[in-house]
Amino acid sequence: MEGDQTWLAARVEDALRLSQKRSCFLGFLDEGQASFCRTYLSRREGQFLFWGGHEDAERTMLGFFPPYKEPAPAAFPIQSCAFLYRKQYSLTHRDFLGAFLSLGVERDVIGDILVGEGLGVAFFREEMAGYFSQNLDTIGRVGVKVVSPWEGELPVAHTFLDMSGVIASQRLDCITAFLCRTSREKAAGLIRSGTVSINHRETLSSSAQVGEGDIISVRRHGRFVVDQLGPLTSKGRLVVKCRKYQ
Repeated sequence: MEGDQTWLAARVEDALRLSQKRSCFLGFLDEGQASFCRTYLSRREGQFLFWGGHEDAERTMLGFFPPYKEPAPAAFPIQSCAFLYRKQYSLTHRDFLGAFLSLGVERDVIGDILVGEGLGVAFFREEMAGYFSQNLDTIGRVGVKVVSPWEGELPVAHTFLDMSGVIASQRLDCITAFLCRTSREKAAGLIRSGTVSINHRETLSSSAQVGEGDIISVRRHGRFVVDQLGPLTSKGRLVVKCRKYQ
């Protein structure tokens, strides 16, 4: 991970330098990479913006802009492509991603992939959108019709499973034990092994404090949003409400 961050920091520095004369863009970045870049850029000067083609994007480009140009989503080289298919067929995010990668492209030219009933919408680097449109007529053995750019409604990005209960405190091991339906001791083991992240950053401390709005990821168990912490019960325990990504 450290090597990846060194490489990413070098790319950010190059982009900052180039953006003194022209706009330039990195990505698509995953949420962990974007989180690292936000932290890194908090110590640097320059105009930048994260954008992934829609308001709730998880995979985003990082745009750098010269002093004379206002950062704006419309400036990003992103194009949407819709893949229409018969509603009786069921396709998944994995089906779409597998089809895209089978064309020999790098993952960072592909942004979010939103899959609904009879419709999948993907966001690509603008210069690659035509390549995907021209070379894909099936996804997972299902025939598709490609419309690009797509200006219609987007499929819902996520559905959630609501979870609620009580925990001893806001410590990460308490929250992890609740989310994974396991003991606090086993939750601490998951944390020590590096499988737990808060807001897309690996956290090795069981005593780390979790706050409302935090996103907790536990490898092989899923990803969760912490919506509410509190109030305290009559026994001094903490009411918690979360949602699990489906």
